[in-house]
Amino acid sequence: MIKNILNKLPRKQAKSVENRNGGQSVSSSKAETTLKSNTISSSRITSCTAPVPNGTDGSISHQPVDAREDGTARPMPYEAQPSFNDVPTSEKQNLFLRKVSLCCVIFDFTDPTKNVKEKDIKRQTLIEIVDYVASASGTFNEIAMQEFIRMVSVNLFRTLLSQPRENKVLQAFDVEEEEPRMDPSWPHLQVVYECLLKLVTSPAMDTKLAKRYITRSFLVKFIDLFDSEDPREREYLKTILHRIYGKFMVHRPFIRKVINNIFYRFIFETEKYSGIAELLEILGSIINGLALPLKEEHKVFLVRALIPLHKPKNVSVYHQQLSYCITQFVEKDCKLTDTVIRGLLKYWPVTNSTKEVMFLGEVEEVLEVTQSPEFLRCMVPLFRQIARSLHSSHFQVAERALLLWNNDHIVNLIKQNRKVILPIIFDSLEKNASHWNQGVKSLTLNVRKIFSDTDPELFAQCSHKFKEDVPQEEELKQKRDAKWKQLEEIASSNEATTRFSQQKLR
Repeated sequence: MIKNILNKLPRKQAKSVENRNGGQSVSSSKAETTLKSNTISSSRITSCTAPVPNGTDGSISHQPVDAREDGTARPMPYEAQPSFNDVPTSEKQNLFLRKVSLCCVIFDFTDPTKNVKEKDIKRQTLIEIVDYVASASGTFNEIAMQEFIRMVSVNLFRTLLSQPRENKVLQAFDVEEEEPRMDPSWPHLQVVYECLLKLVTSPAMDTKLAKRYITRSFLVKFIDLFDSEDPREREYLKTILHRIYGKFMVHRPFIRKVINNIFYRFIFETEKYSGIAELLEILGSIINGLALPLKEEHKVFLVRALIPLHKPKNVSVYHQQLSYCITQFVEKDCKLTDTVIRGLLKYWPVTNSTKEVMFLGEVEEVLEVTQSPEFLRCMVPLFRQIARSLHSSHFQVAERALLLWNNDHIVNLIKQNRKVILPIIFDSLEKNASHWNQGVKSLTLNVRKIFSDTDPELFAQCSHKFKEDVPQEEELKQKRDAKWKQLEEIASSNEATTRFSQQKLR
């Protein structure tokens, strides 16, 4: 109780000698000085970064800073770290972390005169990291993996540069004729991609550890980079993603799902994406390795993504890779032939002759791996379309359709089903006798000879029927012309009546 009473009594302040400048006590001054010195020293020991505007484009660049005693910050000097050969083995891991941290600084590459020395230091540091990762004997620990993936993310995941486009420009010019835009930061990006490639292919990488940092979020951002207009970058992306797909089995379904979503957005919304060909090239390898029997999800992918990819106007950019994927599916499961052929017929071009030539080439590749039972299901609608192509006024279309008869496997399929196919295409073969192109005429004679030699009786029957149908076609043509003439007269009289009414109102 006495102790509680004494504690409530007011205490005398300790005497202190005031200094000359401000009247603060010596004891409080010492405490404040100690606290300030500890704060400054800790800020200097800890490496920190502060966002600094990067040039005129408004992007953010993280540059090393150092805290001053007055509370302001100043940029730290960007200096090269010693070489790995100059430090003992025990220090190489720490040096690796310092070099990786140094490479997290982003520079403005749109201005080649800015930070020339720092850019050179960073590039040289990245090259040293590539060599270190490639020659690493032991596995990377968790801190090294985390910092390395952070460095890769900071450098690669950015807003992609693209040329300004307007709808009129897109309609006036073909996408294939556009010059790709080369990224000015590629000399540094290339080395960063090389770093990641060396890590993914390195035996020192622990897959179980790496999958903690190569996450789904990382993969989404990484695959989005396929929209880069720089073909050099897309080539690296293709190689690295293929390696990741091979090493990280847990991520395989997710990678396929992300690629599917890109295809859906491209087909049904934008029809603009730079990396479709590279993504299809990866998928071609994936399809080639699919186990049999095919899962339902893979068949759905064929129907909903691959076949509709024939729809966009710029299909010629990626058609070779697309055709390979389609053929791989037919080789894996021959029952898919009917699905593929009818899908092609659904998106068959009407006015684009270049696209039609590509479709005919793809049909040949599909039929080359098709067996007779599957051919029976789709031959009637297919050869109705081929008949229209045979009689096309565009000589390249007609020529490409006639070249189908140069394939021995296709010729055998046609011969086995000639009683159905010849009546469908005979009219087109006969009409090609008056085709303006000599090459088309010559190929038509070769096709006629194949049928006449194989089944002269059938050929004679078709020829007789064609001669009987000619008068009927002429009669139908005359009726059609008369109908059009009548419609023109009605339109002219209506126009005259309208003009008279307008004049009368005036």
